[in-house]
Amino acid sequence: MNIHEYQAKKILAGFGIKVPRGQVAYTPAEAETGAKELGSAVFVVKSQIHAGGRGKGGGVKVVKSIDEVREEAKRMLGMTLITKQTGPQGKEVKRIYVEEGCNIARELYLGMVIDRATGRVTMMASTEGGMEIEEVAARTPEKILKEAIDPAVGFQAFQARNLAFGLGLEGGQVGKGVQFMTALYNAFISTDASLVEINPLVVTKEGDVMALDAKMNFDGNALYRHKDILELRDLDEENPREVAASKHDLNYISLDGSIGCMVNGAGLAMATMDIIKIKGGSPANFLDVGGGATTESVTAALQLILSDPNVKAVLINIFGGIMRCDVIADGVVAAARQVDVKVPLVVRLEGTNVDRGKEILRQSGLAIIPADDLDDAATKVVASIQ
Repeated sequence: MNIHEYQAKKILAGFGIKVPRGQVAYTPAEAETGAKELGSAVFVVKSQIHAGGRGKGGGVKVVKSIDEVREEAKRMLGMTLITKQTGPQGKEVKRIYVEEGCNIARELYLGMVIDRATGRVTMMASTEGGMEIEEVAARTPEKILKEAIDPAVGFQAFQARNLAFGLGLEGGQVGKGVQFMTALYNAFISTDASLVEINPLVVTKEGDVMALDAKMNFDGNALYRHKDILELRDLDEENPREVAASKHDLNYISLDGSIGCMVNGAGLAMATMDIIKIKGGSPANFLDVGGGATTESVTAALQLILSDPNVKAVLINIFGGIMRCDVIADGVVAAARQVDVKVPLVVRLEGTNVDRGKEILRQSGLAIIPADDLDDAATKVVASIQ
C-alpha cells in the first residue's frame, strides 16, 4: 500500500526525523489559510499523487507570497498531472501540500528497501539527490552506497557512519546523519514498510539534515497490525479494478495485455502468464482467486476481468487440489451465466474429479472452449484473438 508524501512525513516525524512544517489542503482557501499559519517567507506548493516526477510535470512550485500560494493551488487542484510514473493518462490532483521553504546547501538521496538478492533490509545512499535512483544506477552505479542490515543485530552505528562519510557529511552533520538514518530504520521496521525513499535528503545551510520529500510503501500482508496506516489509504489513487478485487479477497494486478487470466495460486498464475507470452499473446492481468475458490469469487473475478476494455479473450486455468474440479466447473458455469461473456472463454481444469469437471463444462451449453493442458489452453486462447 502507498501513501501520500505529507502522510509519510507525519509518520517519519513521529520517529524523530526532521521534516519541514506543512499543511495539506483540498481547496485554494485551505491552501491560503495553511500558508498564513506557516508564516514562511518562501513556500513550496506540492501536488499529492502516488507518483514520482511531480516537479517535472508542473506539480511542484516554489513561491514567495500567500497570493502565489493561492494561485498555484487553483492551478494544481483538479489538474491532470502527467509524469513518467503515471503514464500518459496522468492522475487528477485532489489535494496539495503547502510547505515552508528551507535553505538548501546540498541534496542527497537516502532510501530503504528489501533486497531480494540478499534477503535483507538494505539502506541505500547517494550524493545524487533529486535524481531518480534508477537513472543513477544506470549511469553512475558507483555513486550508490549500500549497507545490508543483519536482522539479528539491526542497523548498526558504524553502518550509519559509513554512509554518512560516503555522502560527504562533515563535522556535526555526521552525528545528525547517523541519528536520521537510525530513526529511518526504526520507522521502516516498526511500520512493516516495504520501501522508504527520501529524495532529496537535504543538508541545510544551518547544518540540519532534513527529509525534503518522502515516499513510503507498506507490506499489505502486515496492515492488520497497523490500522492507523490502513486508514491513510487513498482509494482514488488506486486502480478501480484492484480496489474491487481487494473487497473480494482476490489478488489482482492490471497489466497492459489483451488476454484476461483467472488462476488459483500465485505460482500457477505466473506460469500461465509466461506461457501466454511464449505463445505470442500478452496477459491483461494477474489474478489469483486462491485455493478455496467459490462460485461467488469466480463470478467476481470474471466480472473484474471483463470490466477491462482491453480484454479480448479469457483463460481460466484451475488446478483442483484443495478444491475439486467439479466444484470449480460449477462455479465457472454459474459465473459465465451471470456475466455477459462476449469474448472467447478458454478453460483448463486439472486435478481431483477433473473428468467430472470437464463433463459439466461440456453439458453447460455455453460457448466454453475446453483445453486438455496448459500448453493447449495457451495456444487456443492466443489463436482465438488472432
